[in-house]
Amino acid sequence: MRLNNKVAFITGASSGIGAACAQRFADEGAVVVGFDLGEAPNGGEGQLAGFHAGDVRDEQGVLAAVQATVAERGRIDILVNAAGVAGGAPIHVLEQDEWDRVVDINLKGTFLVTKHVIASAMLEQRSGSIINLASIEGVEGMDVASAYNASKGGVVLLTRQIAVDYGRIGIRSNCLCPGFIETPMTAMLRSPGLEAIAEKIADAHLLGRFGRPEEVAAAAAFLASDDASFITGHALLVDGGLTAGHRFGLGSMFGL
Repeated sequence: MRLNNKVAFITGASSGIGAACAQRFADEGAVVVGFDLGEAPNGGEGQLAGFHAGDVRDEQGVLAAVQATVAERGRIDILVNAAGVAGGAPIHVLEQDEWDRVVDINLKGTFLVTKHVIASAMLEQRSGSIINLASIEGVEGMDVASAYNASKGGVVLLTRQIAVDYGRIGIRSNCLCPGFIETPMTAMLRSPGLEAIAEKIADAHLLGRFGRPEEVAAAAAFLASDDASFITGHALLVDGGLTAGHRFGLGSMFGL
């Protein structure tokens, strides 16, 4: 119960990592308010104490949801920016509309939600923990994912800038950089014809598999808690060793 009675505002709360964070935070005692397109998961029952439907690109909708949460709950102690989309291509064939869609949701959306949570709650409280969902693709390149990589690289630097600007008043800002996680975003890798690529990606993780949303949520719960009270400006890799190094098969000579 590390998050007992803390109010958490989580974007992308209806599925994937956002939903897993909502569940884990509720299990840890937090009052969880979700924000996402469409309906709340399970009809709004279960882990969410409140839910607002909206698009992270819509500043007025974001502001209204944040202000309503503060009015109803009195504060926002934790922000998790988990809303995001995949997308991209080599830039010589990438359409501008696709670039704008990916960057606007992943980077501008993170900016807008963070802006209004800080302004509406955390500045006056002089406290708060912000956790942004970046990606390992925000710290190293990945083929044919130009817009996604650029957006997540921006999230990493934005996270650090927030830590620089607001640390002295008690607001911590960190981001998570997951590897490939079993979510709707990676489901296309299970499509017919992509089996060999999915297997290669899984094997590139030193643990030999895709991660699970609840494993990322566990890291988010740590960063949100007082156990991480001296951690800010950090990009935490939750990637099963994907970025730690490479294997070329020589370990098989030693039974590894």
